[in-house]
Amino acid sequence: MEPKNYMNFSELGLSQKVLSAVEASGYTTPTPIQAQAIPHVLNRRDVLGIAQTGTGKTAAFTLPMITMLEQGRARARMPRTLILEPTRELAAQVEESFTKYGKNHKLSIALLIGGVSFDDQDAKLMRGVDVLIATPGRLLDHFERGRLLLTGVELLVIDEADRMLDMGFIPDIERICKLVPFTRQTLFFSATMPPEIQRITNTFLSNPVQIEVAKPASTATSVTQRLVKTSSKDFEKRDVLRNLIRSAGHIQNGIIFCNRKRDVATLHKSLVKHGFNAAALHGDMDQRSRMAALEAFRNGETTLLVASDVAARGLDIPAVSHVFNFDVPYHAEDYVHRIGRTGRAGRTGEAFTLVSPMDRKSVDAIEKLIGQSIEWIVGQESRAELPANDTQETEPRESRDGKRRGRRGGKGRRPEKRASAPEPAENSSSASSSAPNSGSTPRT
Repeated sequence: MEPKNYMNFSELGLSQKVLSAVEASGYTTPTPIQAQAIPHVLNRRDVLGIAQTGTGKTAAFTLPMITMLEQGRARARMPRTLILEPTRELAAQVEESFTKYGKNHKLSIALLIGGVSFDDQDAKLMRGVDVLIATPGRLLDHFERGRLLLTGVELLVIDEADRMLDMGFIPDIERICKLVPFTRQTLFFSATMPPEIQRITNTFLSNPVQIEVAKPASTATSVTQRLVKTSSKDFEKRDVLRNLIRSAGHIQNGIIFCNRKRDVATLHKSLVKHGFNAAALHGDMDQRSRMAALEAFRNGETTLLVASDVAARGLDIPAVSHVFNFDVPYHAEDYVHRIGRTGRAGRTGEAFTLVSPMDRKSVDAIEKLIGQSIEWIVGQESRAELPANDTQETEPRESRDGKRRGRRGGKGRRPEKRASAPEPAENSSSASSSAPNSGSTPRT
């Protein structure tokens, strides 16, 4: 049976207080996942939502949850609802969503994430919370200290499940699912459904309604995409990136993506050393530093933000003019997410990707996904111009500690395993649903 196409939030069964908050936020038309999921959530059905960040999935569960929480009250140390997020920033932005759409309510909300005082979090839990938003590790820390009881959870939300898998949180998720009442309602969201995630849903969801929103397999026509040839050596890639930034014209602001958090720190340090106004965002930073870096980038104090996919996923950063892929992403879908940061709301944007000889297959996968060839910058008209390898390069390379060392026997570095090297776990900590595009749908 085809899902009904709701054209207005008032048709979904939300309370008047919630509708008033949605209207005050400027939204009138629900996104597909909101239109399909909200009625089922309000009917107390388990929901399996397959949707990417930016489809409006956060509002798909926050809006009905606020409506449902109008009845009943919280008890000390026993949260009524629990939302699990893989990162600190994602958890913080879900909290912002509840604050925005719950402004006509007196909901008590607690955030359990790394980088925040245990004592402050304990104090909130003791007063009783309607909504508990947490990263898995910090939640279990509180539970093991006896500060938290999960026997009162009526509704469990597991968000960004595939990212949880990448970060090694699945054992924690399984344990938490066994700690909450088996009678609870479960909402489960994931962008992809690998076998391990499918196993979890089969085990912990009861006759769920499955809602699938098409993956973003295309890129906005407002974004100009270019490939830039480089070698595989880090110090040369950094030099190419610096020249690219200098020649890119006026950069209002730009996000530079690296595949690994250790490279985020190294590249950030290099950019600052060469006089660029840049900040970094990675999992080894404390919460205060992460939030300060984000705020500086949002308000224009910082021009460039160097980040990994895990740290930046879902961050609310509007009006980005440029995206630079220092590394070709491991997964083709991540390319679409990355360059989707620019060219929003009717604006134009530019996206540049540095491509080394070992990146050929990854670029082919990206072009196959988006259904188009990406142009090379002038003078690099095709991937045929890439050398077959760069093993004959004998210039000294710059190591992670900044020292220059020669090569042994002129051999190049061993190619790194791309597909099997996901971003290292960033603790049980932070980047929501995407910021709203223009228009009338909540993109939280």
